[in-house]
Amino acid sequence: MPLTEIREELWPGLPLGAWQDTHDTLRLWSQIVGKIKLRLEPMTNHWWQVPLYISARGLTTLPIPYADQVFQMDFDIIDHVMNIVTGDGEKRSIRLRPRSVADFYHETMYALRSLGIEVSIWTTPVEVPESIPFELDTRHSAYDRDYALKFWKVLVQADRVMQVFRSRFIGKDSPVHFFWGGFDIAVSRFSGRRAPEHAPVPGLAQYVTLEAYSHEVSSCGFWPGAGLGSPAFYAYTYPEPEGFKAYPVEPREAYYHQGLGEFILPYDAVRSSDSPDDMLLSFFQSTYEAAACLGKWDRDSLERSPRQGPAGVYH
Repeated sequence: MPLTEIREELWPGLPLGAWQDTHDTLRLWSQIVGKIKLRLEPMTNHWWQVPLYISARGLTTLPIPYADQVFQMDFDIIDHVMNIVTGDGEKRSIRLRPRSVADFYHETMYALRSLGIEVSIWTTPVEVPESIPFELDTRHSAYDRDYALKFWKVLVQADRVMQVFRSRFIGKDSPVHFFWGGFDIAVSRFSGRRAPEHAPVPGLAQYVTLEAYSHEVSSCGFWPGAGLGSPAFYAYTYPEPEGFKAYPVEPREAYYHQGLGEFILPYDAVRSSDSPDDMLLSFFQSTYEAAACLGKWDRDSLERSPRQGPAGVYH
């Protein structure tokens, strides 16, 4: 297979305008599943109990506790189905096809009840421009199989590189996880110090924001570009130290976005580079160093040196 075809397979083009309707619908479907997980999972710091995770076929909740049993909800983007499986072997499947958010919501809740799982959720979506309750939303109903698959493939690559980046840190850090509110995949590192109270964030309850940003943090991730117009990798820190936005980060295609308050690396720059992995790792590392150096983090105690890990872990 020619190199260009291999690159397109691994890092496919994902112009937001070409799949905006599918993006919006899939984002709302993921919020339904995410809110079910939120309702049943015990609280974890920084809301780490609520994200989804990249799987070999799509996105997964991982096991969710229910009474003394477990069940799991998986978006299979290869076969275009959402599966609900229980610890005792029962299964229900919901086809991913052009269908309204209301239809998806009602079928999902019916499937759960048929498995003996009774759960109620707050049905208003979050972090979206128009908050139509799930059970009333007949406006969003698009599902383009090709673009759903492309999106998942990008998440796979982002997850893979971010796992390498995460391995370099021995302080407190998050898993690499997918937040269904912002529809982004992210990983965060913490200095270990408390942070000042965060200002309110539009679309988020203040108690959510305060828990998420309770400690000094450096985060990076990828999102399809809602609010920006095109897919991009991002990096930010809270609280933002003086000089952060002017820090000379890598690669040269990266820039500080004043409106978003974070560094941006366009996805198209990554997918067209000679080495997407190296470009991404340099972006993640240099933006972290901007936060850690300017914020006076104790880097000696927080970072893994190349000598500390097995071969191939740190590179």
